[in-house]
Amino acid sequence: MADRLLRPSGVRWLSGLLVSVTAVAAISVLIGLLDPHVPVLSLLVLYILAVLPVALVWGTGLAVVTSILSTAAFAYLFLRPIHSIRVADSRELAALGVFLVTAVVMGEVAARSRGVALESARLSQEQSALRRVATLVARSGPPSEVFEAVTREVGLLCDADLARMERYEQDGTVTGVAVWGRVPVELAVGTRIDLDGLSIARGVAQTGGPVRVDSFGEDAGAIAREARALGIRASVGCPIMVGGHLWGVIAASTNREEPFPPDTEAQIARFTELVATAVANAEAREELRALASEQASLRRVATLVARGVGPELVLAAVAEEVGALFDADLTVVVRFEPDGEVTLVAGHGLAQPEPGARAKPDPALPLASVRETGRAARFDLNDPPARLPEHIRAEGVRAAVAAPITVEGRLWGAITVESRGEEPPGPDTEARLAGFTELIATAIANAEAKGELTASRARIVATADQTRHRIERDLHDGAQQRLVSLALRLQTASAAIPSDLADVHQELAGVGAELDAVLGDLRELSRGIHPAILSEGGLGPALRTLARRSVVPVQLQVGSERRLPERVEVTAYYVAAEALTNVAKHADASVVQVEVDTDDGLVRLSIRDDGIGGADPARGTGLVGLKDRVEATGGTLRVQSRPGQGTALLVELPIDTGQPSDPS
Repeated sequence: MADRLLRPSGVRWLSGLLVSVTAVAAISVLIGLLDPHVPVLSLLVLYILAVLPVALVWGTGLAVVTSILSTAAFAYLFLRPIHSIRVADSRELAALGVFLVTAVVMGEVAARSRGVALESARLSQEQSALRRVATLVARSGPPSEVFEAVTREVGLLCDADLARMERYEQDGTVTGVAVWGRVPVELAVGTRIDLDGLSIARGVAQTGGPVRVDSFGEDAGAIAREARALGIRASVGCPIMVGGHLWGVIAASTNREEPFPPDTEAQIARFTELVATAVANAEAREELRALASEQASLRRVATLVARGVGPELVLAAVAEEVGALFDADLTVVVRFEPDGEVTLVAGHGLAQPEPGARAKPDPALPLASVRETGRAARFDLNDPPARLPEHIRAEGVRAAVAAPITVEGRLWGAITVESRGEEPPGPDTEARLAGFTELIATAIANAEAKGELTASRARIVATADQTRHRIERDLHDGAQQRLVSLALRLQTASAAIPSDLADVHQELAGVGAELDAVLGDLRELSRGIHPAILSEGGLGPALRTLARRSVVPVQLQVGSERRLPERVEVTAYYVAAEALTNVAKHADASVVQVEVDTDDGLVRLSIRDDGIGGADPARGTGLVGLKDRVEATGGTLRVQSRPGQGTALLVELPIDTGQPSDPS
C-alpha cells in the first residue's frame, strides 16, 4: 500500500485529497462566520466551491470524496445535534441529500467538461502539429527536416520523454534517422541497432502494425539495454509504410510508470502517413533527378557520337559518365578478344592497369558470365577472398554489374560497374547501362564503317597509282622505246639514200620530225601518269621539276630530302601538281609558295598563292578529288580562299602507314 502511494499516481491522489480536506475546512470556517447572520441551510451551497476545483483538477473520484466530506462536515458542525453526524430534522436531512446529489452531479459535469476541454485542446494541438508537418511536406523540404519535425511533434504530442524514427535496413538492422528527447542521453542519428531483442522496431517488423511495450524488464537485446540505460519504462510505435512496403517506424517512449493512453497509436499513425508522403515525394524527386542526370549523360555521349569523334574518346567519356551517374568506385570498358582474354579500353576510378592491358577474366566475375551468355550479369563479391583475383582484392571491390556491348549482332565487349561499399548497385543498373552500351555500339560501328570506307578508298587510290605506274612503265619500256628505235632506223635509212634524191630526204625528214613530236608527247603523257623522277629521286626532286615547269613562278622550300613511303610521296606530288595547275588556270596569281616539311610523324605540305581567291570545293573544282585522295591516305586537307586574299592549302599526311588508327 505504501509503495502505491509513493508512485506518481498515488502522490497525485494524496495531493488532491489534501486540497479537498483543506478546501472543506476553509469553507466550514467561512460558514461558521456567516452562520449568525444567514440561515445555515442556505450556506450549504458554499461547499460547491470546494467540489468544483477538485473535480476540474483531479476528476470525478475526488470530487465525490469532497462532496461527502462537505456533507459530513456541515452536518457535524452546523446541524443539531451539534458535533454529531446524526441529523434530527428530516427537512435538514433532505437538504443534505439534495446537496450531496447536486455536488456529485456538478463534480461529474465539471470533470467531463475538463475532459472535453482537454481533448479539444489535445485535438487542436494535434491538428496544429499535423498542419505544420503537412506544410513542410508540401514545401518539398528535405526528408531529414521532415523526419526531425515529425519526431519532435510526436514526442511533444504524446508527452513522451524520447521519440525516435528509424529506417529498416536490408541487413536486418534499423538506422536512426531522427531523434527528440528530454532524457539526458540521446541516441545519435545514423546509429545502427540490431533487432535482437524486445523492441518496438522488432515488434513492428514482425506484425506490420502498431506495437507497445509496457516494460523492457531484463531483456538482453541492444535496444532494451539502451532503454534501461536511459530510464525508459514503456514505449509505443507505429509502422511507416511507403508504397505498400515497410520503410520504418516511429516510437515514443516514457520514463513514467503510467502507460501511454490507448489512443496513442492512432495519434502516431496520423504522422506516419505524412512521413510516408515525404519519403515518397523525396524518392520521386530523386528518381527525377537521377533520370535527368542520366538523360544529360546520355545526351553528352550521344553528342560525341554524332560528331563522329573516335571510339576511344567515346569509351573514355562513357566510363566517366557512368562512374559519376552510378556513384561507382570503378567503371571499366573491355573488349573481348578471340583468345578468351579481355582488353581494357577505358576506365574510371582505376589506379591500374592502364588502357590496353589484357587479362583473362576470372570465372567468378560477371565479365565471364557476359562473355558466355551475352546477357547482363551481376555478382556479389563478398565470397571467400581466395576466389577473387589479386587485383580485385587490392581494389577492395565487393559487388559488380556487367552489361554486354553488342555491335551489329556480335558480342564486342562489356562495361562493368563495381562498388566497394556495403550497398550493391541498384536493381535497375543493368537496364540503365543498356542506353550507354547502345551508344558505344553505335560509335564503334560508325568508326568501323568509316575505317572500312577509308581502307576501301585507300585501296582504290593505291590500285589507281599502281595502274598509273604500270602504264607509265609500259609506255616507257614499250611504245616509247619502239618509237626511239623507229627514229634510229629512220635516220639509218635516210643516210643510205643517195643525196640526189632530195624529195625522198625531205619526206623522211618530215616523218622524223613528226616521230620526234609524237615521242615528246608520249614522254609528256608518261610524266603526267607517273613521273619517273618521283620513283627515282623522291618528293623533293619531283617538286622541283614541277616548279620549273609551272607557268606561274614558284618559291619552293623542301625541309627534308629523306625518302618517304611511296603512298605519301605520290599523294603529296599530285596535290602539288593539281594545285599548280589550278593556280595557272584560275588564280591569276603572280607567285606561288610551296613548302614541305616532316614533323611528329607527319608530312606537311603548304601551297599559297596571291591570286583572286574564292576557290570553293563545293563548286566542283579539282579540290574535291584532292580531298578524297588525301583522306584516303589518312590525312587532312584544309582550304582557305577568301575573295581577293589568295588561296592556301594545308595538307597533313601521316608518314607511318598512311592509315587511320584501328577504331576498335
